[in-house]
Amino acid sequence: MNNSIIQLVVLGAIAVFLVLKLRAVLGSREGFEKPPVPVEAGGPTVARRNFAVIEGGPDEDITDHAPENSATARALAQMKQAEPSFMVGEFLKGARSAYEMILTAFDKGEIDRIRAFLARDVAQAFDEAAAQRKAQGLVVQTTIIGIRELALEEATFDATTRRAEVTVRYVVELTRVVRDAQGAVIEGSPSAVVKQRDSWTYGRVMGSADPNWQLVATGD
Repeated sequence: MNNSIIQLVVLGAIAVFLVLKLRAVLGSREGFEKPPVPVEAGGPTVARRNFAVIEGGPDEDITDHAPENSATARALAQMKQAEPSFMVGEFLKGARSAYEMILTAFDKGEIDRIRAFLARDVAQAFDEAAAQRKAQGLVVQTTIIGIRELALEEATFDATTRRAEVTVRYVVELTRVVRDAQGAVIEGSPSAVVKQRDSWTYGRVMGSADPNWQLVATGD
């Protein structure tokens, strides 16, 4: 066996070792569990990724988003105990997509498209608002420029019912125009970017077969 072949064998062994080492450190990551609807209609879902926590140490997936030992952090820890696949960071990514999807559908009056992601009373309020706009002949056009801030505000967990609720705070830049039946602008401007602040609360029973969270409350 000449020197070049020996070098190739050694390099191949090193490459295999490095690949195995990286897998051990980084783990594997799968995407969100998507409901049977188009991608743009996906809501916050439970990620299927394991997260290594040093025994006796803080869970960084929690402490990155809530003060250690706070009521919110304890609630998040209980959620993980009830459903080990739950990841706070991945939930917030889903909450970002859900905000854009729900807000856009609401302004278009397309409530049926997002009904699966709305609690019953929220869906009823959305239906009433959409019907009122339609009766007045109003059309709302919203363009989200970007979600500038997104943070977990509060979380609660009922150990008896396994019901979890997470409130997310958003700061969003967007344009919004309201037109009358003749197409005249009566509110807003297509060129004026405004900043909007919202606090939305999502709820779900941890461990349930449905991975989707529902919007249960909105505020600012």
